[in-house]
Amino acid sequence: MRTILKIVLIASFLTILFENPLNAGNRKLAQSGFKFLSVSVDARSSALSGALTSLESRSTALFYNPASMSRMAYMFDFSLGQVNWIADIRYLYGAAAYRPMNGTFGVFGVSFVSVDYGAMRSTILANNEQGFLDIGEFSPFAYAVGFGYAKSLTNKFSVGGQIKYAFQDLGGGVVGFGADESPQTKKFNVGVLAFDFGILYKTGYKSLMFGMNIRNFSQEIEYLEESFQLPLNFEMGISMNVLDFTEMDTENHKLLVSIDATHPRDYPEQLDMGVEYVFQKTLALRMGYTTPTDEQGVSFGVGFSPTVSGMNMVLDYAYTPFGIFNDVHRFSFNVSF
Repeated sequence: MRTILKIVLIASFLTILFENPLNAGNRKLAQSGFKFLSVSVDARSSALSGALTSLESRSTALFYNPASMSRMAYMFDFSLGQVNWIADIRYLYGAAAYRPMNGTFGVFGVSFVSVDYGAMRSTILANNEQGFLDIGEFSPFAYAVGFGYAKSLTNKFSVGGQIKYAFQDLGGGVVGFGADESPQTKKFNVGVLAFDFGILYKTGYKSLMFGMNIRNFSQEIEYLEESFQLPLNFEMGISMNVLDFTEMDTENHKLLVSIDATHPRDYPEQLDMGVEYVFQKTLALRMGYTTPTDEQGVSFGVGFSPTVSGMNMVLDYAYTPFGIFNDVHRFSFNVSF
């Protein structure tokens, strides 16, 4: 196991080394498409500013680190949620996980996320007073569906992955005119397969955990003549219940501190930091911070997790001020049994 961990750490180091900021002159930032895949959807993760790579989770782990659902305590888990994103863009997402035979065969999961960009006006250049001609309305949309699997190889080491299909439709547009000056239109949509991989490692030192994941790995795709890649993201994180260093009752009180180092394809390296206080496994208060960012900074959230008739239910809310844009609100519901 030590050998496996060393290999993972060396691979992580080489990844960062070859894409070091010192080589920024050879890097292309802001050169990715399908940006909806990089938006955090789950309320808990968003309240922690995305610092979830090394935290154990449930079906929503498919949106972050698939390996994190390997130790799910229940047989079935379902999650639903909504994100009121900037510019009146709305996200809906869902995930489900199944753990047969008490995890003997691992944990299986499915996920989906859909994006409604709203209605927009379509125009073309025209030789008139306005300089353009309004030719109607279109409604772009996007979605991704995935199938994931996670397995605890030992009591310390877990792996997980997900294969997903992502699709984006930007509507139709006029690309030319015929001999009779009739408009020639074309649909602008494309889909692609993408892959996510992750590991989760319990160090054995108190509750210290290490996680790593790579998300949105795929081939290059193109609209018409312009090619681009998905928002590939590489993350490493550590987390710990810092109350392990105190005499407090860790069964009724938990203070998780989580830090992720993130290397996106289309933005400089970032640090995501989150703090979560949990009281009696029922009430959670959260705060997160991301740096550097253009507008997003601090995030806040709250969670309530009652157990009723053997079912564990979780209601989560996250609030993220977004600078000059609208504040972002996220709502999540989760049930396990």
